[in-house]
Amino acid sequence: MASHTSKTVIYAALAGNTAIALTKFAAAGFTGSAAMLSEAIHSVVDTGNQLLLLFGLRRAAKPADARHPFGYGLQLYFYTFVVAVLIFGVGAIVSFMHGLEKVKHPHSIEHAWVNYLVLGLGIVFEGGVWLVALKAFNQQRGSRSIIAEIKSSKDPTVFTVLFEDTAALAGLVIALLGVFLSEALDMPVLDGVASLLIGGILAVTAFFLAAESQSLLTGEAASHETRVGINRIARAEPGVVGLNQARTMHFGPNEVFVALSLDFEDSLPAGEVERIVTRIERKLREAYPEIGQVFIEAQSFDADRRGNDEAEA
Repeated sequence: MASHTSKTVIYAALAGNTAIALTKFAAAGFTGSAAMLSEAIHSVVDTGNQLLLLFGLRRAAKPADARHPFGYGLQLYFYTFVVAVLIFGVGAIVSFMHGLEKVKHPHSIEHAWVNYLVLGLGIVFEGGVWLVALKAFNQQRGSRSIIAEIKSSKDPTVFTVLFEDTAALAGLVIALLGVFLSEALDMPVLDGVASLLIGGILAVTAFFLAAESQSLLTGEAASHETRVGINRIARAEPGVVGLNQARTMHFGPNEVFVALSLDFEDSLPAGEVERIVTRIERKLREAYPEIGQVFIEAQSFDADRRGNDEAEA
């Protein structure tokens, strides 16, 4: 369901940004507006980003094989990080460059009404895409706050599109104000200032997305609630006298790896330990369907501590 929702949001953004980019380039060439050109580049970057996210979803869905025994889920996080790099490297820097050029060499915008028309339509279309992304995001977050959902979410595609569209809407409004003020006040330099502001918005968006995706890419644990539930199930199983360690890691939005070190009753035969391990694995997957591979190590508390001390030394 999450993957289907993500693709729906991405396809909506892809269609909207492609159409908007073409109209913005035509308007920028016709009027000579730096802010409009920055917005056109912004839309092209967003279009490319959506294609990268779709490719990342496709790669992440590949089954595990000999070269990637834990699957390809982490590739989605990699391509999300690439999206952040593109937003900054292409969108923000090019917008800064065009803005600085217009500030240094200001010139009047020709046929400003074309910019008003295109930017107005862009706000309408981009607003529609933004509402689709916001609806999907709100469905995921439930009663959690926006910040809490972003920090806890292990599926970066929806909030990536949402933040891209939020930045796009803000950029459109700034471009519209830049064109209007440069004409109303007869100050063409304001068009360049608008382009610089758009570049700043893209830079902030890129930084935020890069920070979130690198955290996922470098190995985030399962949610606190899931970790507490895993510990509770392991400790409650008859024959288990202690939980030495419980480690989890997301290998994709819906793929959690679990490694447990358990201390079993010394009197238990090997066959009974195997049956307990099988029951724990079954209960974990029933309680948390996102759990994939589970590794359970039978080890006494003292042996586990010695192993940790030797590793730290």
